[in-house]
Amino acid sequence: MRKVPAGTRLTPRLRAALVAIAIAATSGTAIAGSPASAASDDTTRLSRDTTQFKGVNWADPRDNFADDPVVLSGLSTSDSYAQTYAKASRVISAFRANLGANTVRLPINPYTVNGSYWKSYRGVIDAASDKGFKVILSYWEGTGVRKDGFIDDTATYWPMWNTVVKAYKADERVYFEPMNEPHGYTDTEWADIAAKWLGTYPSVPRNRVFVSGAGYNDHVTSVCADPRLKGTYLSLHHYGFWKEYATYDQWVADLKERIGDCANRTVADEFGAHMTTGFDYNKPAASNNFINFMQAVTDTFRELKMGSVYWPGLRTGDTYSLQTLIGDPARPWLATTNQSGADRLAWGWGRGKPVQP
Repeated sequence: MRKVPAGTRLTPRLRAALVAIAIAATSGTAIAGSPASAASDDTTRLSRDTTQFKGVNWADPRDNFADDPVVLSGLSTSDSYAQTYAKASRVISAFRANLGANTVRLPINPYTVNGSYWKSYRGVIDAASDKGFKVILSYWEGTGVRKDGFIDDTATYWPMWNTVVKAYKADERVYFEPMNEPHGYTDTEWADIAAKWLGTYPSVPRNRVFVSGAGYNDHVTSVCADPRLKGTYLSLHHYGFWKEYATYDQWVADLKERIGDCANRTVADEFGAHMTTGFDYNKPAASNNFINFMQAVTDTFRELKMGSVYWPGLRTGDTYSLQTLIGDPARPWLATTNQSGADRLAWGWGRGKPVQP
């Protein structure tokens, strides 16, 4: 999640050189598997809509931007695989019990995957998959000057994905998102990189790839229109802080403009609002921007039959977090921070009751 206005662009860091590297760099030998035709652009491999994705993000307290391994809230780099698996199993069970979720989105970076922590971190992915959850793995960039919307280092990025794809290409519950919020690139540059990713991993079915919308994942219309990316899901981010104030109708219009006619391929894999401040999202409050936002977007997700993945389901220290850790840290459980927020999430997923006047 990035708390900046949608559409903001940072000054490119040697844009042309980096894009050339990203497109031209090889990742080594492409992972063996089905021929490219088996991962074709046949859109019939996609479902008719994306309502099967009912999820939350589980995040590092640092917002997933790190120059070392990402460590999800409640976990530790000192945990073994077995300890990580046990903790993650309980957190995933709590996401299901408290919210009715069936999907979790998790961060990865080269420090996590290419180093010693990968063996333990896999316990999270394995636990979620074993619990029947869909798992979206998304690459996050680093901090400081690296937090610029570009792939930090292609020399570590591609080996990271080689390892992840080799480990999970056979697990139908695991999905791959090549980059979170690629705002350093133009729409065309980002589409080129996404196409490069697909070409590098032809053994990954396209209906298990989430291509991020351009910019801060803030619009999917450009990647949706690119024929090279057919057959993939598209990921959209949408936040109330992007506007100081908007009415319910203005938020609906804003969201639909970003989606265009691509709702049947789009999952909002980040959206959120304040959950620990006492807002009641079950009642209209025309003067409250965030209540307008949450009601508008969840109504729109339901109307368009779009899946959604709330940001964050769990992130320590985040007022947007819909869950909080409770109990023994070795045997964690979760409590809901705002029941009306959970109600709106369920409503967007096609469950529950509408807002009461």
